[in-house]
Amino acid sequence: MIARDVMFLSMRRKFYILVLFFLVVYLTLVGVPSWGQGTMISSPQLLTDPFLQLPTENSVRVVWFTEFVGEKHFVVYGEKLDQSAIANTTKLSRTREDQLSRVGKQTENGEVYQQPVKREIWRHEAEVIGLNSHSSVPYYVTSIRKDGEKVNSEVFTLTATPKPEKPLKILLTSDHQLKPMTAANLQKVEETVGKVDGVWFAGDLINVPDRASEWFDDNRGNALFPGLQGRANYTMEYDGRKVTYTGGKIIQNAPMFTCIGNHEVMGRYARTDNLDAEFNDTIPRDVAEKLYGVKDLKSNSFNTDTYEEIFTLPESKTGGKTYYAVTFGDTRLVVLYITNMWRHPQLESSRKGRYVEAEKDLDNPENLGYGQLIYEPVFRGSDQYNWLQKELESSEFKQAKYKVVMFHHPPHTLGDNIVPPYTNPIQIIKRDENGNIQSINYEYPKNADYIIRDVIPLLESAKVQLVFYGHSHLWNRFVSESGINFLETSNVGNSYGAAWGEKERNIPSNYPENDYTRIGDPNGLEPVIPSIAPLVGEDGKALPYIASNDITVFSIFDTGTGTISSYRFDTRKPDSEVVKFDEFMIGDG
Repeated sequence: MIARDVMFLSMRRKFYILVLFFLVVYLTLVGVPSWGQGTMISSPQLLTDPFLQLPTENSVRVVWFTEFVGEKHFVVYGEKLDQSAIANTTKLSRTREDQLSRVGKQTENGEVYQQPVKREIWRHEAEVIGLNSHSSVPYYVTSIRKDGEKVNSEVFTLTATPKPEKPLKILLTSDHQLKPMTAANLQKVEETVGKVDGVWFAGDLINVPDRASEWFDDNRGNALFPGLQGRANYTMEYDGRKVTYTGGKIIQNAPMFTCIGNHEVMGRYARTDNLDAEFNDTIPRDVAEKLYGVKDLKSNSFNTDTYEEIFTLPESKTGGKTYYAVTFGDTRLVVLYITNMWRHPQLESSRKGRYVEAEKDLDNPENLGYGQLIYEPVFRGSDQYNWLQKELESSEFKQAKYKVVMFHHPPHTLGDNIVPPYTNPIQIIKRDENGNIQSINYEYPKNADYIIRDVIPLLESAKVQLVFYGHSHLWNRFVSESGINFLETSNVGNSYGAAWGEKERNIPSNYPENDYTRIGDPNGLEPVIPSIAPLVGEDGKALPYIASNDITVFSIFDTGTGTISSYRFDTRKPDSEVVKFDEFMIGDG
């Protein structure tokens, strides 16, 4: 009897050991599933959590990404999670990885990839209908692999576009670009505000738009979607203390409206040996047509294909997703395509610059940079200008309580990137007596600045209350004589400083001050001192800006009160409080 019991225990022990062995093997092969705050397992086989796009009065789009095509993809939703909507699946056409990617096992240049390699990523989008704006509805997404395995997301909430007079909290952000403080910034948004109702993103979401890992899974833990979905894994260190930030669960529950910044525009396709060089390899459309003919001008000049394939946005007849207008609650948001190619400001003869061409390229038009070329015209008489003019005269715009315009390039700022003026470069070619090119320079006359000369007068006439933008990686705001509030709240992930005090912009000494302002706002407005808790400079005076690589900033628009509040968090002090440092109102409150 005893011997039989001992033998039974021995067999049971072997059974448990065998089960444990197979469990370890299984987890080694497929990975350990991560548990989030929702009610379902979140599998790493989904490349992103779902996020919300294009809400209407009774519907909203749900979008997510995988690295497998799958058999079926759908959204499950409803108070009892008893309804479903089938997703439409498409494949991104230009996403790649290269020797400069930080993805998978590649942590140094060229460890895995020696040149750009196609990365297949599938996008799934389902439209959830039959909604109302009075209540939020739980939902999750399911992707079924070809082997039958179901991969589920956590449970989140969605709603239709909000009705007017419903108080909303909207995150104003820009210029994430995988910069060091971004994950901390977004985590503090969620901790400070809770769930927001919408996100307005003023461009520069990533650095190189065709590099897939920058959107989805850069192994440094700071890609765009992980940060906005609370799945970042970015570690910062000060004084020997390491703190890991995860971002915030934001866009799973709130729709995001974006505009194109210079980092959403890709250059000539597959002409160079890495994606950074391809991003910078941009030439004007008319030059491309002369060099290559009319066939596929986008691939031979510049394109926003990946950006447009990733997002479902409102569309205009002339601009498609690149510029549009949408009513969201009490606000009419007008989004413009105002950005240009960023070129280096120094007069180095070895590289393409905003003021000068590299000596090695002077006799080869195909290799010239053509200065800080403007991607989409917005001057008086252009398609975008004419569309804007009609939009500002529309009943949707005029009847909105809040009238907001968002674009990327600053009309007023203390940052570097407002100089030179926003106008097409004037090419100046110097030749020797034999006709050989000696130099190619570019000038940008201030009186031809399209934003100040053409766009702002339209906005003033239409009584726009807020112009929101980014690009210079700092926080500052201005108020014009006509009452327009100008807000740049782009000190999210890092900063490049402010042209204030003794710090001048990097401008060639022979370029005139009246066209190329070295200190202050080139377009004549004085920056506003933060109204609550400004930072103080070394001289003890309050600073009218925040330009820091330690202090990150975000802003929230409360439509219930018409208040825009800006907050700062010192990443050097992980246990410190988030500080509201500025607040102002638009509209009647």
